[in-house]
Amino acid sequence: MIGMDLNHCRIVEKGLTGERAVDEQTLASLEILAERLERLKKLDKLFSSIEFSSAVKKLKTRRNVLAVS
Repeated sequence: MIGMDLNHCRIVEKGLTGERAVDEQTLASLEILAERLERLKKLDKLFSSIEFSSAVKKLKTRRNVLAVS
């Protein structure tokens, strides 16, 4: 499971740095990471203040734009 998490992180990272195109796989990986973060926040208050960077938040809005297009 940890290996898969790292893969999702790498996919998103490469999308952010321009090493790969931001495609459905990138956005799907971002969605998986967002869901896991939400689960952690529900698990313990310790995680409640953790947020994605502004670059990741901006990337996340692209999913909404692609869905509307």
